[in-house]
Amino acid sequence: QVQLVESGGGLVQTGGSLRLSCAASGRTLSSHAMGWFRQAPGKEREFVSAISRDGYTTNYAESVKGRFTISRDNAKNTWYLQMNSLKPDDTAVYYCAARAGGLTLREQEYDYWGQGTQVTVSA
Repeated sequence: QVQLVESGGGLVQTGGSLRLSCAASGRTLSSHAMGWFRQAPGKEREFVSAISRDGYTTNYAESVKGRFTISRDNAKNTWYLQMNSLKPDDTAVYYCAARAGGLTLREQEYDYWGQGTQVTVSA
């Protein structure tokens, strides 16, 4: 059974940085595309970023482009989201997800999900 576990969330001031990690267990996910999504209080879950199986293709939501960087280390079965220049609007629970196949922005196409990690950005 595949499990994804996020870590690295926390409380940070505006302009600060955090790096989220998503560690997979149960099977190697090097052949899976991986995405990050977030859900703010009272809002629907939204796409943040995704990375292809080989790591060469990435995609970002407009709201985070230029501030967030997604990466992966297939040898460690782990993926990352480096978040810089954080804003209060980035406050949300962040989820990692993985799917067998190519990169996609659509959350319904992901097969595996983590439990989420809280990111809070204070003004």
